[in-house]
Amino acid sequence: MSATEESPMNGAPVIDFDKFKPTRSFIAARKRKDAAMRMLISLAFIVALVPLISVLWTTIANGVKRLNLNFLSYNMTGVVGGNPTPSGGYGGVQHAIIGTLEITLGAMVISIPIGLMCAVYLVEYSNRGKLSRAITLLVDVMSGIPSIVAGLFAFSMFTILLGPGTINGFEGSVALSLLMLPTVVKSSEEMLKIVPNDLREASYALGVTKQRTITKIVLRTALPGIVSGCILAIARVIGETAPLLMTAGYIASTNVNLFSGQMTTLPVYVYQEYSKLNANCPVGADASCVTTIPMERAWAAALVLIVLVLILNLIGRLVAKLFAVKTER
Repeated sequence: MSATEESPMNGAPVIDFDKFKPTRSFIAARKRKDAAMRMLISLAFIVALVPLISVLWTTIANGVKRLNLNFLSYNMTGVVGGNPTPSGGYGGVQHAIIGTLEITLGAMVISIPIGLMCAVYLVEYSNRGKLSRAITLLVDVMSGIPSIVAGLFAFSMFTILLGPGTINGFEGSVALSLLMLPTVVKSSEEMLKIVPNDLREASYALGVTKQRTITKIVLRTALPGIVSGCILAIARVIGETAPLLMTAGYIASTNVNLFSGQMTTLPVYVYQEYSKLNANCPVGADASCVTTIPMERAWAAALVLIVLVLILNLIGRLVAKLFAVKTER
């Protein structure tokens, strides 16, 4: 019997859908494949979690030993070997936290407005012309620039403008902004592209100008994605060491002036402490002199850096939630 038969009433063909039912063996094979794929995906997820959990656990286990209020409240001024300071601690990371926040904030002030305006031009104004293709190419090239090259560029530029040997926190911000810019541009561009054109057309139909449509509708709609992209850009640069060694330098005391003098950041602090490996203790020193204090400070600073990135992520998500477009149900 064929799959189609003529109806006795009007002669129209009637499809026998029972012929298309999957067999039991086919259903069983499909279930086996589904179970195998679920197992492979779960295994891949577990494998991906192993290094993440390992890094977090190692950092927490080693960093929590020295992480306390004294460590967060003091800098490295007056620290000699493994001996305790008059405050009762063994040096701190206060100057590195301040330097990290100021230099990263300076990089954000430079890169986020420029990157966002560049993305708006590419999506809303360019019409895929020669200039937009050139900008896209340059952004793609910049995304592959090694961080040390960004540091060399910033150091050379400030040497030409302000003279040889110029090192300050703002120079480090310029170096980091070069690394942030491609991420901000690409992420913002993708978020602006997924905003429905119906929203733009509805705004234009009501007589709203293009500039106001972009600022009040397009950017507001894409804001959560833009903020997420900016957070990714910050996470991309906040752990950089090489460009900041060249541009911001290292100092044991606290410097709050971004535009004058050397500044220490957390990654540079970790590198400097790790390079020491062990501290010197005089012969006959008591138990208060700790030879392993540099490594303990390095782990504690690494833990502070992870917590700082977590806090910035939470702040970014809160900002995106507060300023996102509210939809009524």
